[in-house]
Amino acid sequence: MVADAVPPESVRRALVIKLRHHGDVLLSSPVLTALKHHLPHADIDALVYADTAPMLEQHPAMSQLHTIDRSWKKRGPRTHAALEWQLLSRLRARRYDLVVHLTDHPRGAWLSRLLGARFAVAPRRTDQPWWWRRCFTHLYPLPRGPGRHTVECDLDALRRIGMPPTDDDRRLVLVPGAQARERVAGLLSDHGLSPGGFVHLHPASRWLFKCWPTARNAALIDALHADGWPIVLTAAPAQAEMRMAQEIAEAARAPVIQLAGQLSLKDMAALSEAARLFVGVDSAPMHIAAAVGTPTVGLFGPSSEVTWGPWRVASRVVASTAHPCRPCGLDGCGGSKVSECLTTLPVERVLEASRELLATTRQ
Repeated sequence: MVADAVPPESVRRALVIKLRHHGDVLLSSPVLTALKHHLPHADIDALVYADTAPMLEQHPAMSQLHTIDRSWKKRGPRTHAALEWQLLSRLRARRYDLVVHLTDHPRGAWLSRLLGARFAVAPRRTDQPWWWRRCFTHLYPLPRGPGRHTVECDLDALRRIGMPPTDDDRRLVLVPGAQARERVAGLLSDHGLSPGGFVHLHPASRWLFKCWPTARNAALIDALHADGWPIVLTAAPAQAEMRMAQEIAEAARAPVIQLAGQLSLKDMAALSEAARLFVGVDSAPMHIAAAVGTPTVGLFGPSSEVTWGPWRVASRVVASTAHPCRPCGLDGCGGSKVSECLTTLPVERVLEASRELLATTRQ
């Protein structure tokens, strides 16, 4: 045990802060589970950006979910200030004893001070400004290099305060919900599909340098369809992702069930949950598929599969062995927005990984 562990009996309410993108927020879901395991008597709340809220909504360990809308700052200084004050008032009314801040976002530091929590933990920053240290009672180190999965890095916050996770605590938690499951069941029925009888392909990412080329996605669709697997194609409603999905559907010779831009995040979870296999690049939908237990093929280029790979699910990672420069973390080779380590991945390797999982995982 750590010498300055937080006494569980001293915590009646805890707030977990994760102000990042969708996948990052989902990967923090085990922190809520582990906290509730150690603090069964306490309320566990979370604070995230409003657009990422579906990643944690209905989490069984969570009492309240607070959100920050990124559009507040566009509504003028007076309205923005009023909305921020309302949020702060709601948080202060909860009287938190513990704040768990999982990033180096400055907002978590000043919230920790303003909320007056007796205990507060956050990652140790590399620059370590004096004001950061004064905002927290506990700091934990982040690993150097891509040697530790993001889930474990988040759970390090709890290890630092004497609340290590159990093995069961480490699983991702995402609840699609009855409404999403019902809607997806209707969509599948409309297309003559049954649960476990199709492959879910999500080829796009908001970061296009993480994407596999259109022609190779189309060739994968044709090969899997020849094996007897219907393909459901999805993408976020962003223009670039919708365009990519449409180009893939048009390039494929086999028929594709095109649901790009038609699904909410909860719908996406329900669809992945019903699929026999998920295939996609390093993106939030890949983590969603892993969270609902669907076997996953993940294509990795400049990002690290050690840090961001499919978590605790039957999976295959397909990454280049011919590019010793990866994972570089750059937005394409030389900042070109094109990652050669990803664009050159052969269709045969992705197909082989897909067939392996289709042959060995549950019906």
